[in-house]
Amino acid sequence: MALTNTYTRKTVLLIIIAACIKLAVSPFLELGNDEVYYWTYAIRPDWNYFDHPPMVGLLIRFTTFNLNWVSELSIRLGSVLCAAISTWFIFKTGKLISNERVGWYSALLYTASIYTTFIAGFFILPDSPQMPFYTAALYVMVYIIQKRNEVNSWSTWLVLGLLIGLAALCKVHGLFLWVGFGLFILIKRRDWLQNPRVYVAGILSLLCLLPVLYWNIQNDFITYKFHSGRVTHSGLDIESFGRELLGELAYQNPIVYVLIIIAIISFLRGSLRFRQSRIKVWIFSMSIPMLFVFWGVALRNPTLPHWSGPAFIPLFFLAALWLDKNTKRLMPISIGIAFGFIISALIAATALVKLAPRNFGSQAKENYGEYCPTLDLSGWKDFSISFDSLHKKDIDEKIMTPNTPIITNKWFPGAHIEFYVARPLKMNVIGMGELTDLHQFVWLNKDRPKLNTNQDAYLIVPSNLPVDVLEAYSKWFREVEKPIIIDQIRSGAVVRYFYVYRMRGYRG
Repeated sequence: MALTNTYTRKTVLLIIIAACIKLAVSPFLELGNDEVYYWTYAIRPDWNYFDHPPMVGLLIRFTTFNLNWVSELSIRLGSVLCAAISTWFIFKTGKLISNERVGWYSALLYTASIYTTFIAGFFILPDSPQMPFYTAALYVMVYIIQKRNEVNSWSTWLVLGLLIGLAALCKVHGLFLWVGFGLFILIKRRDWLQNPRVYVAGILSLLCLLPVLYWNIQNDFITYKFHSGRVTHSGLDIESFGRELLGELAYQNPIVYVLIIIAIISFLRGSLRFRQSRIKVWIFSMSIPMLFVFWGVALRNPTLPHWSGPAFIPLFFLAALWLDKNTKRLMPISIGIAFGFIISALIAATALVKLAPRNFGSQAKENYGEYCPTLDLSGWKDFSISFDSLHKKDIDEKIMTPNTPIITNKWFPGAHIEFYVARPLKMNVIGMGELTDLHQFVWLNKDRPKLNTNQDAYLIVPSNLPVDVLEAYSKWFREVEKPIIIDQIRSGAVVRYFYVYRMRGYRG
């Protein structure tokens, strides 16, 4: 395709620049808690997992060439590629809604959003593979709405059903796409309810979820029993609701968030008009249901702001339409400020993770560094080198054997230990504890040698994730030796301690 149009060329350049920046940063930041956990999906492919559908594990398998090229860069590569594809669909959708400049502004907003460009577009999360399917589904919806003949096209509706099904196969809340589009149909296109293509497309989406259903039947629907327990608390929790709103402000980029609010106010005042009223109904239909659901959950339960992240994507088009009405600049000043904010935040965060001479969590010895976010992305590579030296010394002195496993009672720090310690040293990590703490490690245990009676093991406890070792493990081991302490040093200062215990005599 010849890129002859200015906005098309600029969008392609925007995608390339954003991808290059993220790929350049990837090797400098170690994988976070969630990222190393989703690595455990990739090492044991399954139809579904305790926490999420399988797509994120498959994406990691793909970008690591079936686990033959494993690094922070290769694992995050899929997220970066998915963000690039998603940005293109956002541009095409904005263009279809109004014009190419609206498409360009939409792509700028998508790239300036911290959720879409970093949380889902840099870190490897279930949101990462979901975004191309999600944004492509939005594009197909607008295509059906804007091009009247497409409502009678079997292929277009089947593509939409497949895209929504695949989005849900990444993260089940992809089904909100049908909720929003269904609301639009009820408000503006009730005659479509007589169109069999709508129902066939919906059935196709559900068929995509058969692997999830199959796995849950095999595992007594444990996923939904666990997650339903997280959203059934009683009583109002205003603090949780406040955190959700502030989190959405931060995750969307405060400048982008303010632009969305300004666009909504302008629309409510009647100064932002649409050539087709159906588009304004579609935008709000695709956003409001998900926002209301997660706001409702947040009123009673702790939430994570990225859960509602996709709800803001349709609102990017509203903000883009407002920008198109109020400026003709290639790079609006507000978007330039938003990019300045996100670049400054990236530089500052990277500097803190790599160079900060202190942690930003607890300073107490017993839980030193707890709640410090920089420790999730640093220190594990150096610790692995130190632990390797300790393990080899233990083998040489016949204190421990070469096949000694590492035990953990929680998926965090178990996943970090799995990726940064056990994987390069070719050791096994064995989960010991409750399913609700171990998550995927319960299934990993099925493929690994079980501890034998009287066998010894290592236990690694980072100070920022404290555990009462005697209470947690004395029922399984006859003796817990005094720990060896390995410091995490950053810019000459100790920011975390790693306690390495030798656990003696598994009781069996």
